[in-house]
Amino acid sequence: MSTRPSPEAVNRILDAALAEDLDLAGDITTAAVIPKGSTATARIVARCELVVAGVDVACGVFRRLDSRQVSVDVAVQDGDEVAAGTLLATVTGDAAVILTGERAALNILGRMSGVATTTRSAVREIAGTGAVILDTRKTMPGLRELDKYAVAAGGGTNHRLGLFDAVMIKDTHLGVTGSVSGAVRAALSAGHAPGIITAEVRSTDQLEEAIEAGAGRALLDNMDLATLQACVALGKGRIVLEASGGLRPGNLRAVAETGVDFLSLGWLTHSAPSADVAMEIDGGW
Repeated sequence: MSTRPSPEAVNRILDAALAEDLDLAGDITTAAVIPKGSTATARIVARCELVVAGVDVACGVFRRLDSRQVSVDVAVQDGDEVAAGTLLATVTGDAAVILTGERAALNILGRMSGVATTTRSAVREIAGTGAVILDTRKTMPGLRELDKYAVAAGGGTNHRLGLFDAVMIKDTHLGVTGSVSGAVRAALSAGHAPGIITAEVRSTDQLEEAIEAGAGRALLDNMDLATLQACVALGKGRIVLEASGGLRPGNLRAVAETGVDFLSLGWLTHSAPSADVAMEIDGGW
């Protein structure tokens, strides 16, 4: 999948963010206290060390409100690691547009940069092991493309975007079908290539079953290190091995050193703290 969010997805997200802030009445504070025609210059800054993600997406809030009345100058690039106090972007023009869009823009930028910053720490933790950090579908509803883009900005790798682009046979599927091999063979019979078929396994026996059935990938879920090592010894070079379950920055290195190919972390998108970003404004009225 492309890591950059589609324009359609960005516009949908920006419109939803503005709609929940403005409803039908609009920004009643700005309308009441800011004289029409007032101008301002706003600086969006980092208040903590962070990895930038989504700065142009966030500034799209102001363009979405009124692209004729504001200009945006982005000072950094997504993926940049910046110190507290760094200028991220400057927005100049109609004060009402700037004030109305402030919170929506900061919410988007803070979330995306938080995901990117958390991802960067995970990537650094396993550096040199040969393993790769993956994201998951545990994203904020409606924000998946932004969440996954932020993971990529932080140095992680995007996994499947949805249910439509890869086959992942989970324990819940097996609760119905009852058999790893039967589920894998059914997926192959449906025309899916082995490389996009992942089977979740909990033991070396299930791993061997998945390999013999023709799965291209195995999800080694919630295994202790000894079981992971046994699965690597059995499956390395025969099937792609992905460790998952309870992984978060701080407990990744030992897992990566078992020799698995990938570590998938829902933590990146369901628990990453928002980065602290702020708007500082100078009025021209």
